[in-house]
Amino acid sequence: MEPEVAFGRALRKLRKNREMSQEVLAFEAGVERNYVSLLELGRNSASVNVIFKLAKALEIRPSQLIEAAEQEMASQPGSLENGQSV
Repeated sequence: MEPEVAFGRALRKLRKNREMSQEVLAFEAGVERNYVSLLELGRNSASVNVIFKLAKALEIRPSQLIEAAEQEMASQPGSLENGQSV
């Protein structure tokens, strides 16, 4: 699994766990809703600045967002835990 896809899946799960729409997350993070959608689909890569904004909007630490993406990658066959590198 590509890191962008793992990040997107993690972002979507965290957003839905907080019962937030893409629109609300985008507004709170100061980004466009379409950009949130592209991130969740794994079509765009988030910059460090955007990761911090998204984490703040989700009321978590940026490291928790990255950790959630790592967990997504680890849950897939052929993951980092199985010896593959990013």
